[in-house]
Amino acid sequence: MKISKELAKGSTGLLVLSVISKTDMYGYQIIKTLEVMSENVFSLNEGTLYPILHSLEKEGSLKSYWCEAEGRKRKYYKITESGLAEHRGQKTRVAELLRRRFKGTGRCEACSRGLTNFLTMSAAI
Repeated sequence: MKISKELAKGSTGLLVLSVISKTDMYGYQIIKTLEVMSENVFSLNEGTLYPILHSLEKEGSLKSYWCEAEGRKRKYYKITESGLAEHRGQKTRVAELLRRRFKGTGRCEACSRGLTNFLTMSAAI
């Protein structure tokens, strides 16, 4: 089941923050974790993810650092305190928006429940 482009566009930064709020991650790891946690509903390619990461870093929601593991140098992303606060606020707003938007319509209620569940389970913050 796929999510509409409008919903995905408005939620992508929040989904990235949700994934990174659990542990520091590098780009490909974020992509794969997002796919697993959303049961393949959300799938980002690198050309979509990296501009989002750079934007979140520029606004202070993330910090990045380089780390070498298994002989490879990777750029990891870590959520900041302001990123955690933003994540909490957005998570609450999106969950409420989804409940109001899809309640009783029969349209995409599974998508709504899936995104709400993802956001709820993604970080115990």
